Amino acid sequence: MVIAWWAALLGLLLAIGLILFRVNPIYALIFGAIVGCLIGGMNLSQTTDVIVKGSSGVMGTIIRVIAAGVLAGVMMESGAANVIASNIVNHFSDKLAILALALSTMVLTGVGIFIPVAVLIVAPIALEVGQKMHYSKLSLLVALSGGGKAGNIISPNPNTIAAAKGFNVELSQVMIADFVPAIVGLIVTVLLATLIKNKGTFVSAEHKFETKEDKDLPSLKAAIVTPLVAVILLLITPVGDILGIKALASFNLDAMYILPIAGLIGTLAMGQRKKFLKYMTGGLARMTDVVLILIGAGAIAGLVSASDLPQTVRIIVVISGISGTFLAPIAGILMAAATASTFFTQGFLMNHLRERIMSFGISGTGAAAMVHTGATVIDQLPHGNYFHVTAKAVDMHFKERMSVVLWEMLVGLSMTIVATLMYGNLF
Repeated sequence: MVIAWWAALLGLLLAIGLILFRVNPIYALIFGAIVGCLIGGMNLSQTTDVIVKGSSGVMGTIIRVIAAGVLAGVMMESGAANVIASNIVNHFSDKLAILALALSTMVLTGVGIFIPVAVLIVAPIALEVGQKMHYSKLSLLVALSGGGKAGNIISPNPNTIAAAKGFNVELSQVMIADFVPAIVGLIVTVLLATLIKNKGTFVSAEHKFETKEDKDLPSLKAAIVTPLVAVILLLITPVGDILGIKALASFNLDAMYILPIAGLIGTLAMGQRKKFLKYMTGGLARMTDVVLILIGAGAIAGLVSASDLPQTVRIIVVISGISGTFLAPIAGILMAAATASTFFTQGFLMNHLRERIMSFGISGTGAAAMVHTGATVIDQLPHGNYFHVTAKAVDMHFKERMSVVLWEMLVGLSMTIVATLMYGNLF
């Protein structure tokens, strides 16, 4: 049977409402899916089938997310991420400090680190720079967060993996497609952060900075091996397609293999082969929450797929006269705002809006790019963990952290506009 659109919508809204009231997102999503199925007329057995089918549909992405945990574990547990960030900032002049901070979080997220973790890594450096240059915390966090958003859309992390697999395209294709929007996002970040460098509160002159022992940290050359190998392997197939070299074009090694291989090679390059299992364990622990949210997103996706909500959305788009091209970025923006999660947005949209979006003549790569960039516009709201983690990282109170949201939104919006112009068949 087909569930009525209103029942699916109520289930979705219930899940979002529970998330807003701080219910664990996984339980909120599954409960919303159950309620949506039941009020839509399904019995308990049919409801179970819908949720199981929806959750099983995300298993391919889950496997790749677990594989990404190896790369993330190696980068973070070894200290390679800290080394890369510190070197970027140290090699820029004081006048280019904001660019250095934004570029640091962009690079860290771009090589597979989650944005909150990237901000936490660079925040102590940013605060020290802010104290020295007398830049406001507002400016510093805009630089860190904006750079992270730019890096997030070109990263082989779970967000991009979900976007790519959701539209049945290669991970490397989405990373390449998002490159120009990411550069624009970085430029906008630097301009905005520079514009507001004298607004808001400043780092206290009494603020003490912890000094870290660097004897166990890898060299910069060793630290960049992991991301470098990952990027090279991911780009072999698309480069082969562009150059018409069949041997490269047929390489087609999935991210499930590439990311762990890059992590292993990077570990050997750092001379830490005995710690590889430890890095793997640490990386897997960091992916646990992501995997669980994917399962919850799959449950909601199962509910929506079993309903006529997607068809209803398309009819509304047609009747409204709005170009179907805008369905992809708008869906990304609204879902990210509702859930305060870039990753959840990819997970939710992957199973049921794909065909609706692509039915307007948009390529899979273009659709993934527009949804992905759209999800960065307002995914930093208070009902998500990113808001609170980043506030604590730079010692901001709630009200001041809220003032950052607008500037972050402008960064995400700039990338979304560029992606829509590039891939939306507007001309």
